[in-house]
Amino acid sequence: MKRRALGLMAAALIAAPALAQAQTVPVGAIEILSGPNAAYGVAIKAGLELALDEINVKGILGGKKIELTVEDSAGNPDQAVNAARKLIGRDKVVAIIGPTISGEMFRVGPVTNERKVPTLGTSTTANGITDIGPYIFRTSLPESDVIPVTLKTAQARGVKTIALIYANDDAFSKSGFDVMKAASEKAGLNIVGIETFSQKDNDFSAQLTKIKSLKPDAVGVSALVEPVSGVLLQARQLGFGKETIFIGGNGANSPKLGTIAGAAANGLIVGSPWFIGKETDGNPAFVAAFKAKYNKDPDQFAAQAYDAMKIMAIAIDKAGAADSEKITASLAKTDFKGVMGPFKFTDHRDPASTEGVVVLTMQDGKFVILK
Repeated sequence: MKRRALGLMAAALIAAPALAQAQTVPVGAIEILSGPNAAYGVAIKAGLELALDEINVKGILGGKKIELTVEDSAGNPDQAVNAARKLIGRDKVVAIIGPTISGEMFRVGPVTNERKVPTLGTSTTANGITDIGPYIFRTSLPESDVIPVTLKTAQARGVKTIALIYANDDAFSKSGFDVMKAASEKAGLNIVGIETFSQKDNDFSAQLTKIKSLKPDAVGVSALVEPVSGVLLQARQLGFGKETIFIGGNGANSPKLGTIAGAAANGLIVGSPWFIGKETDGNPAFVAAFKAKYNKDPDQFAAQAYDAMKIMAIAIDKAGAADSEKITASLAKTDFKGVMGPFKFTDHRDPASTEGVVVLTMQDGKFVILK
């Protein structure tokens, strides 16, 4: 009897890890949690974890729970690739959310696509992201959908001439510039000058002095939040006044812009698919839950991540198994209503609709709807 009891105990111990594993579905995320662009990744991680709390409590996966492993890329594409390999090889994830910025996705996407792991970008807006392969999706509207709306709004305020300045050593910033240039030309705006800088630059005075001499109605800035903040601070120091409208791309959507640039950011306009007062199903509850959990307001990146986590959970549930191929097929059929509004993917795995894009302006450190 003792031998039989010991045998049963041994079998139970062996089976326990397998049983525990069967009750969880491993999902990975790669986000910028440290370094100058951490504001994006920290907000995304918060949105993912808030959604995950609700998903696992409600038990929408038939009693199973999603186990989320978040890796810090620090904004380094090489580190992002290593994180992807670790998540796939060590953690055996069935899907990956992220990475945070487009330059990272252009490096990570080919790796995860080759391994046939569905990868869902929540903040990758550069052109060509989903061209990487059939396992690459994104819930973030590309710049090519948002920037034309912003420029149309600027035109309605009398903008006829524009100068452009961008970081030429970053895939996101370069893609945003390409969109700004093409959209400006299509809108009939006169581009009076184009200037460039490096992401690591902190002196933009030479470029801004040239632009100021051209007296444009508007200045389009395509870069991540820290250089955008630097450009605005120096522009005000050089005498750019309210008569010149500054226009940002998706990189300027972080509240960190107001924190760094302060009053120098007042008046900047930017297009966004979300704002805190958006009247969509669940948005007031999301904002309240986010405030309760983190003691601060959510931003666009947190909202996009919140919806993306739920989209991924529903795809896993409908796939009926922790199988990457089935999850990929399920993702493609997404029909979801969240805090961002109604959502479906196009055949090319991009967001299917641009409805709901609003133009915001920065006032006293906060984004408000431009009226």
